[in-house]
Amino acid sequence: MQKHPTPQRLNRILSLAGLTSRRKADEWIKAGRVRVNNSLVTQPGSKAIWGKDTITVDGKDIPCPFDRIYLMLNKPFGYISSLRDPVNRPVVTDLIKDIPQRVFPVGRLDFDSMGLLLLTNDGDLCYRLTHPRYRVPKTYKVVVAGRISPDAINKLKKGVMLEDGPSGHSKVSVVMANEKQSILRMTIYQGRTRQVRRMFQAVGYKVIHLIRIGLGTLELGNLKVKEYRYLETEEIRSLMLMTS
Repeated sequence: MQKHPTPQRLNRILSLAGLTSRRKADEWIKAGRVRVNNSLVTQPGSKAIWGKDTITVDGKDIPCPFDRIYLMLNKPFGYISSLRDPVNRPVVTDLIKDIPQRVFPVGRLDFDSMGLLLLTNDGDLCYRLTHPRYRVPKTYKVVVAGRISPDAINKLKKGVMLEDGPSGHSKVSVVMANEKQSILRMTIYQGRTRQVRRMFQAVGYKVIHLIRIGLGTLELGNLKVKEYRYLETEEIRSLMLMTS
């Protein structure tokens, strides 16, 4: 909690508390579901001091404020993007040390995939980064067996049909290609299970190495495998702006 807390708009407070989006919060306020210090509030622009004022939704106190944590991890091969695993495989939070707050992964990277994984305790941002309607771009370095054909690249760009529906279009560029393997840079705008691998399989190629190098406005850069760092203020702001 801040030492000198200042009033904030109620819709922002409810969003930061991980309860709903700002737009939905305004609807709750107009509907008379929100009270501040036991007084009914119906104006969306109303403000309160989170942590000092008593704020309730449908008669229930909202969560207290806490420090927001935003971490970028370079996930290694062989870790599950979850808080726990039923068969006791390593999970990504095993790599996070000396962080007092509980954080959770934003979306998933497959067990056999590597690269940029965001971890946070901001439920609102996590929701927006993973919800399909925000179309947050995810960029990968993909290594496939054999020389990829121009026809396969065109199909990937236009989108392919998967067993759970169309993949949507993607951006694809060839970094290097020879008879043994091809290295590509690929950006998708959905985030379904093993989507990149399944897209390449649909055009006849097997992925042998997959690294996520970008998420939204974030780039993995030179962060080493298994290492993590706090996001810079501008990086956090950029993520919030692109999903606002």
